[in-house]
Amino acid sequence: MADTTTKREADSVGADELSQRVKRTKSDGENGGGEVGKEPESQSILCDFKTTNVLSDSAREKNIFLRGKLADQEAVVILEKTPIREDTLAELFSGSTLRLEMRNDIYSTYRLQAPPHLNEIKTTVVCPATEKHVKKYQRQESFLVEETEEDYQSITRPYIEKQSFSVKWVHNILEKKAEADRIVYEDPDPKVGFVLLPDFKWDQKQVDDLYLIAITHLRDIRSLRDLTSEHLPLLQNIFQKGKEAILQRYDLPASKLRVYLHYQPSYYHLHVHFTKLGYEAPGCGVERAHLLADVIQNLQSDPKYYKTRTLYFPLRADDGLLGKFKEAGRL
Repeated sequence: MADTTTKREADSVGADELSQRVKRTKSDGENGGGEVGKEPESQSILCDFKTTNVLSDSAREKNIFLRGKLADQEAVVILEKTPIREDTLAELFSGSTLRLEMRNDIYSTYRLQAPPHLNEIKTTVVCPATEKHVKKYQRQESFLVEETEEDYQSITRPYIEKQSFSVKWVHNILEKKAEADRIVYEDPDPKVGFVLLPDFKWDQKQVDDLYLIAITHLRDIRSLRDLTSEHLPLLQNIFQKGKEAILQRYDLPASKLRVYLHYQPSYYHLHVHFTKLGYEAPGCGVERAHLLADVIQNLQSDPKYYKTRTLYFPLRADDGLLGKFKEAGRL
């Protein structure tokens, strides 16, 4: 139930024996710092990585997903080129070397060799990686599924209760056992409160690809299907205070934000996505994203709107849930 993009829940799966070796590198920029892995570890971790195969890659998105071995354990490594930042252009032009490739009239193309610190590759390590992680990042065909209220109760709900990823990493954030320094804003109220922090797809070095996640303190709401009108105070609180926090921290007004939920979500603990309008964030298409403003209005009109409505969402070819829909003759 996920696309071929870096997902937070996958990053959280780890083993104690590797916890001191495999760490996610965290930015420490002006937009909100995170702890940075020890320098020797940062330099040595991938020296031991042995690539088995390429799971997927994208020339357009400039990323590659690799499967391999790290310390004799299955691992997935994700490499992504970081965006070019406007505030580094002067240094980029003055500190780089150019190698001419072609010149024709007024047109010329070059290979530009930038200084190392301006030519970073964002790297995510999932170790030990399960077969679920491998399948999740592998390029596959997708299918659009039609899920009725009855389908959810008889097919989807039993499946996700048995198969979904662990959300221990989410609880660690809520309990300040991990990533406490990355929290941008928190409302500690146990019923309508949430924490707001950067998604790991965002390197926090520019707001053009801003991506934050609001995670609810309530732990009994798994997805859109669980929402009723009694959750309106929670949703309205996230919507309002999340926008205010982003305006204060990043000087980005609400009119520049896309605020939405996924269905199906990648992990089953209610969370809301905040991305900059204009940034084509993974999963922001109409087949999966539901604007929070629409969700609120729908629940105001019908308290059980998402309990009864037929919903559509994409599933990849190897997704176990897709198999269940096929077995039930629904696809």
